[in-house]
Amino acid sequence: MHNRLTPTFSVITVSYNAEKTIEDTILSVLAQTYHHVEYIIIDGASNDGTLAIIDNYKEKIAKVVSEKDSGLYDAMNKGLKLATGDYVCFLNAGDSFHTDETLQQVVHSIKGKQLPDVLYGHTALVNEKRHFVRMRRLEPPETLTWKSFKQGMLVCHQAFILKRTLAQPYDLNYRFSADFDWCIRGMKCAMTLHNTHLTLIDYLDEGMTTQNQKASLRERYSIMCRHYGHASTLMHHAWFVVRALVKK
Repeated sequence: MHNRLTPTFSVITVSYNAEKTIEDTILSVLAQTYHHVEYIIIDGASNDGTLAIIDNYKEKIAKVVSEKDSGLYDAMNKGLKLATGDYVCFLNAGDSFHTDETLQQVVHSIKGKQLPDVLYGHTALVNEKRHFVRMRRLEPPETLTWKSFKQGMLVCHQAFILKRTLAQPYDLNYRFSADFDWCIRGMKCAMTLHNTHLTLIDYLDEGMTTQNQKASLRERYSIMCRHYGHASTLMHHAWFVVRALVKK
């Protein structure tokens, strides 16, 4: 390696009845040319073919847990407790690293002798056949701070790689947007946030139901009020509405 730094990445996949998508994710992680990877799968006691697929690769997976949980973020918290790497990265069933060299390229992008607290990059949306659809509409800023998310979740959760020592548990009071809150809290603790300028993730674009989308937006508004204050959040939302009306 050209870079002296060889951080370990704890890649955590949370799954439940994901027999159609889990294999793409597993293969994406196992195919990484960078070998300092601890792969953890937390399954919510799937009753389809998910566990049989995971079983095919279990010798190459560091830890597999399959048991009932209280939802997505509870499962993610279980993954965090088991992680031992320098960084934690979440890849949900169906998502994958953009290329086999993604983690290698991430490490090569780090300059200096210190590991940044946060690594982040771009996200591509793909369909069920893994074909490129488009880049994610919200783009990461050149320089990221915890205040950047006043504009919305500019970095996709999967493309946000956080030092494990700064990773706090997900707040289970949020059912749909705990990742938004988790990223902000992680950034508040971070001193150095490194833009890799890479597309890190292929995100499976399934689309949430309208009902979940509304609930998610309500939660995000609440999270923004918590971190940025009511006045600031209200002002930003008013600006979004005005901008949307002007575009029409």
